[in-house]
Amino acid sequence: MKRGITDLRVAALQTALNWEDAEANIKHIQHHISLQEGEVDLIVLPEMWSSGFSMRPEHVAMVWDDAWIDQTDRWPEPLKAMRRWSQEKNAAIVGSISCRIKSDDRFVNRCFFVSPTQDLEWYDKRHLFGFAGEDKVYTAGKTSTSIAWRGWTLHLQVCYDLRFPVFSRNTAANPYDVVIYVANWPAARVHAWQALLQARAIENQCYAIGVNRVGADGNGIEHNGLSQVIHPKGHALALAPSNESTWLNTTLSANELLDFRSKFPVLEDGDSFEIKQRR
Repeated sequence: MKRGITDLRVAALQTALNWEDAEANIKHIQHHISLQEGEVDLIVLPEMWSSGFSMRPEHVAMVWDDAWIDQTDRWPEPLKAMRRWSQEKNAAIVGSISCRIKSDDRFVNRCFFVSPTQDLEWYDKRHLFGFAGEDKVYTAGKTSTSIAWRGWTLHLQVCYDLRFPVFSRNTAANPYDVVIYVANWPAARVHAWQALLQARAIENQCYAIGVNRVGADGNGIEHNGLSQVIHPKGHALALAPSNESTWLNTTLSANELLDFRSKFPVLEDGDSFEIKQRR
């Protein structure tokens, strides 16, 4: 990020999800999009927003081929919806979807970034939630993804990734500005959600956006939201109420981040490291 970059206007949607029903979720989120007022630069949806956190990808996964990246007419309906919302609001949109990769017939929990100009990038969730059997049905991602958007660098992460700081570690040589966690984080462990979001913002000297769902899923697991945006110094800039479907809106200051990093350059004292790829 350079001086002179405009602030980033963020709108995060904390909402309940219809279990394993992409059509209903597209209609549901379309309704919320129509209620979102004001100009924004970035919209963030929860993890697996089109289905809920389903371990039945054979029933809910959208079929995707990486060769379709520039062929928007072939995009599956959930991605077409993200593209439509992005263009409607002139904002990039981020959210994860259960996918079946056509080329090798594997399933991934893929976090997509869609821009109004049809740019499409993605990150495959690296840390799969073994406690729920996610590692038995989905394939873990191997690479991290940072994306340049309107002068900012965004780093994509998904839910359980929040517990593993090494893979999201920021660097002074090539820093990102915002880390985004899309999630279906259960209410039973929400204290960890809050503490770890603060930790990721502080240790990486960046803004942290955590977007969680509300309501019970198809397995009866309760989610109470508490979506939030954390300042690099660790305090909450915005916090969604518990158990409510709502938009969480805030503006991230470029100058505050640059001034903080300049006056207190902790990233420069970080350890050098190399992440080895999983086999």
